[in-house]
Amino acid sequence: MEVRDLQQRLAGLSFDTSDDSAGHFGHHTASAICAFQEKRGLRVDGVCGDQTWAAVVEAGYRLGDRLIYLRHPMLRGDDVASLQRRLGALGFDAGRVDGIFGPDTQAALTEFQRNTGQVVDGVCGPATIHGLERLGKSQDEREPVAVVREAEALRQAPRTLHAKHVALGGDGLHAVLSAAARTLAEAGAVVTLVQHPDQSEQAGEANACEADVYLGLFLVAGREECSSAYYAGHRYESEGGRRLAELVQAAVPAVLGIHDAGVRGMTLPVLKETRMPAVLCEVGPPERVVAGAAALASVLTQVLGDWAAQPCDDLEETGSR
Repeated sequence: MEVRDLQQRLAGLSFDTSDDSAGHFGHHTASAICAFQEKRGLRVDGVCGDQTWAAVVEAGYRLGDRLIYLRHPMLRGDDVASLQRRLGALGFDAGRVDGIFGPDTQAALTEFQRNTGQVVDGVCGPATIHGLERLGKSQDEREPVAVVREAEALRQAPRTLHAKHVALGGDGLHAVLSAAARTLAEAGAVVTLVQHPDQSEQAGEANACEADVYLGLFLVAGREECSSAYYAGHRYESEGGRRLAELVQAAVPAVLGIHDAGVRGMTLPVLKETRMPAVLCEVGPPERVVAGAAALASVLTQVLGDWAAQPCDDLEETGSR
């Protein structure tokens, strides 16, 4: 990746690097990356790694720049997110607004084309965009139907861990996750461990087993703290993920005796690509986590039980139903 290309792309996204000479990765370019990472819900480190570079490229697409259709690997970009948001605002459920053109988005697009008398080909080109524009740009301000659907699914789900399918993910914490899996199984949950080093692979495994919820536990070296993240991006927020993140954060730092580093909506791959409420909890130092493995496993089971009983903020705890 050329530094000059990166600087041009950042400038096109209104992140100024002009105080660094073209092609020179200096302080101002690093600061621009930090600002971009903060805005996009990425880890803020000033380094343009694979995730940041992909996000920069995706952010550069505007609806109409290219044909959008279902392919493998799936198309990603802000143009896809804009399409998802517009379709969702019109009542066509494209799934969560994540900027990934998958089967749900294709199904919503073809239904829109069918309802507006267009050629039903599942391709978002000039005719589809014209149809969307004809209905007005105020679509962008309406709440996508996927937000309502997720909230309603949470409200209708049984308020108990019994038979709830939990995907537990992580890296380097096999003993803790195995202990948590045992205590969850004792509470009646169905548990799948997903521990591939790649977060996208973990998301894929959780989706494949049709888990009801994903909880990932990852070690952070050199810091005595705990932070929890859920999916939020493109003006979309996972209500169930936020609720679970808040519950995790309220319990885990206390049981391990470490600093509470808070809750944040992010677009990390395992949060963005899972199709269910998902939380990524980062904890450290490793020695404190390993020493408290039994207590941590127990509190995670309690947290997931509390979440199952009240997965949304506006629900009363009612026990099983």
